[in-house]
Parts: sequence; structure tokens; C-alpha cells
Amino acid sequence: MKLDAKALRYLTSEDFRVLQGVEAGSRNHEVVPTPLISQLSGLRGGSGVHRSISNLAKTNLIAKVKNAKYDGYRLTYGGLDYLALNAHQKQKVVYSVGNQIGVGKESDIVVVAHSSGSQRILKIHRLGRISFRTVKTNRDYLRHRNTGSWMYMSRLAAMKEFAFMKALRENGFNVPEPIAQNRHTIVMELIDAFPLRQISKVPHPEALYSELMDIILELARFGLIHGDFNEFNILIKEIVDPTGKGKGKASADADAEDSDENVRLEPVIIDFPQMVSIDHVNAEMYFDRDVNCIKRYFQRKFHFVSDVPGPFFADAKKNFLKNPGKRLDVEVEASGFSRKMARELETYMKEVGADGDAGAARDDLDEDEDDEEESSEEEEEEEEEEEEDEQPGQSSTEVDESSERLEKLQVSESSAP
Repeated sequence: MKLDAKALRYLTSEDFRVLQGVEAGSRNHEVVPTPLISQLSGLRGGSGVHRSISNLAKTNLIAKVKNAKYDGYRLTYGGLDYLALNAHQKQKVVYSVGNQIGVGKESDIVVVAHSSGSQRILKIHRLGRISFRTVKTNRDYLRHRNTGSWMYMSRLAAMKEFAFMKALRENGFNVPEPIAQNRHTIVMELIDAFPLRQISKVPHPEALYSELMDIILELARFGLIHGDFNEFNILIKEIVDPTGKGKGKASADADAEDSDENVRLEPVIIDFPQMVSIDHVNAEMYFDRDVNCIKRYFQRKFHFVSDVPGPFFADAKKNFLKNPGKRLDVEVEASGFSRKMARELETYMKEVGADGDAGAARDDLDEDEDDEEESSEEEEEEEEEEEEDEQPGQSSTEVDESSERLEKLQVSESSAP
């Protein structure tokens, strides 16, 4: 679904209390009974509650469930979006909402603004979207799993990405600055850069290739493997280099002859829900996949093939043992995103085929760009399937406490390379 914030300004504080009541009731009910909504909202007088329920239903923030055994409602993704936006607004993180600039298989990217006018990025995790393409396969699996809530898993994905982004940023990795995380959303710095997949020409591909491989190895030295390191998740930023020792300007036009040597290309890494520890049982597979994704892309797009083999996981592991950085995987776990949460998220993503951009879509660069919106029939199916699977698997109190710890995450100073 697409974020539509038009109705946000018209909702009252009572409407949000009722919406929060539906969210709270969803922790134990697929369909939240109307009397329970009234009780959880804490509003006096039934007429006010029913008026708010009517307003929320009209704007598709909550929805009636077909063939339900009792009168009740469920929280929609739109309702969760509004709760997150309201929280960001109260914390003075987001003042206004702009255009949607990206649609992925598992997230939406929206430009938002601070009250100062500075632009930021709002990333909305939507792990359920990929499930609708394989709904027959996944229906039984999801129905019998308490942790099969798309909203709950999207929240875990946001928590994980925020935690790793914060740790990486504080240890010198070139990633967007994480600003805030609430529910299934992250607010982060807006980077003025081009995605690598949109660049047709690089004057010196060998230099950029070498730098990307160095990033993979440096992540491993800190105990991490990106897991989805590819042209979709690498931004290329152009930095003016007065020394004239840059790599030359990147160009989206393959026929361009611009070779400004005063411009240095700086890669910025994004998208971390797939990130795993170097001790993960499938660490070597993820490491090799990251390396091979870059090799294949540079060969296909820039006709560059390195004459240096590797890097190999065995060598990265040896370097990690001999010259380790800090264990960021361990520090993130201690900060609030527990190993149990990581296992739940990984299992869910594997079962529904949410493997980031490392799957078949990589073979067709334009596939995701051309398919930015789903048809109305798919959206109706989405609503019906959400109805069956919205059950959180972990204590919401536990997740709330973890989110609070993530906000206060302080990572120790980076060790010298």
C-alpha cells in the first residue's frame, strides 16, 4: 500500500486514542472487539468512541473483517503508518510528508521534512508485500505461526536496521545518519546521491570496485556481513576533490564524455535488515553472495573483470581473528535487538521469500522500477490476507523496551584500523 497522509491533519486526539486501542487489542486478538476498543482507548461515553471508529474506518486506518463471529475491527497498515507518523510528529522528528520516491519489495521510501525545512527520508518496512505473490504457499505456514504477523515482523526489521545503522555510523562506516525509529518506520538522513544501478558509466570502475570489496572486508572485520550488498543498496555520492585525485564523475548516460578528475565517487551503503554475524551458520554463503553480486554487476554494466581472485570468506575470517574490529554484532544484540528477535525475523523472511534484492529481480534492473504500484485487485487481496495473519508473536512490552534501548544505543569509539 502507498502512504497517504492527507487525513492525518483531520484526526483528533480522541481518534488516535481509539487507534492506539485497536493496536493494543491486536496483541491478543486478530479482530479486536468493539467493547474492548472502547475500554482500551480510555474514553468516556460510547458515542465518542463510535464516532472515532467511524472516522478511522472511513479513512481505512481500521477495517471490518468479513464473516467475523463478533463486532470488531483490525488495524490496517495505514493505521500503523499513522500511529508511527503521529509519534514522529510528537517527537518533532517529522513536520511534513512529501513524495514517495522509492518502492521496494519490502519497503517504501518517502521524503519528509523537519520543522527547520531540512529534508529527511522515512523508510516504511512492509514485509508482507512479498508474501502476496506466494500466498498459497505461505498461507498454512503463516496461519500456524504466532510470529506470522507482517506488522510485527516489519517492526522487527525496522528495529534491526536502525540498530545496525547507528552502530555502523558511529564506527566510521559511510551510511545514512539514523535519526529515529518508531514501530515499522525509520527516519534517516537524506543522501544526495545516485543508486549504483542507475549509473551507466564510471571513468575508473577498478577504483570503485576495489573500494566496494574493501567495505565488504571491513564489515567482516567488525563481525558483520551485509547479506544484500548489491547495486540496489549502494548509493554513489559525488564529492569535489580539490587535489584532482578523484575517480571521475559517474554518469547515467553511457555516451557521456565527462571525465572530471576533481570529482571523487564515494559509496554509501544502505538497507540492513539482511545483515548477519560473521559467526552465522550461513555466513560464508552470504559473504560469497555479496562478493559475487558486485563481480557480476561490474562485468555486466561496466565490462570490468578484476584479475585479482576473491575476496574469500576464509581470508576474511582469518583477518577477523588476527586483526578484529569491535564485535558490532554483539554490541547491537546487547543494545536491545535480541538474538531471539533476529531468529524470528530471519525465519519469517526466509519462509516468505523476502530475500532483499539478491533474488531474481537482480537479473532485470528495470523490473522493480517499472512495477511501482500494485493493482487494486492485489490491494484487496492484501487486505484480506492481513486479516488472517496479524498476530504478534512476542510480548509487545518486550519489544517496546527493546525499542527504547535502541534509541539510547551508545557504541564505543571505533578502534583504529
